[in-house]
Amino acid sequence: QVQLVESGGGLVRSGDSLRLTCAASGRTFSRYHMGWFRQAPGKEREFVARISWSGGSIFYADSVKGRFTISRDNANTVYLQMNSLKPEDTAVYYCAANVGLPSVIPGGYAYWGQGTQVTVSS
Repeated sequence: QVQLVESGGGLVRSGDSLRLTCAASGRTFSRYHMGWFRQAPGKEREFVARISWSGGSIFYADSVKGRFTISRDNANTVYLQMNSLKPEDTAVYYCAANVGLPSVIPGGYAYWGQGTQVTVSS
């Protein structure tokens, strides 16, 4: 069982940066693949980035490639560094964990956090 808690969201201006943090509890966190997803009002939840349990495999959505960076440490924490933010990045951001194959779809993750709001003004 893994419990996830996101933090770091907020209201920023276009071009600003934010770093989201996902704190995980659970003794086997190091064996979980981790992902970040986001959901804007009226839209489906969409993939943002994922990182394998070892950190050796990372993948980004085209919409954030070159601007966002996913990372993890050995202290049960996953980060999403978001630079050059745009108004279209406005959404609730969720972190998720799974033990199967690394995935880019929400159904591939068993555990989810409660989300953190990111709002980017133009």
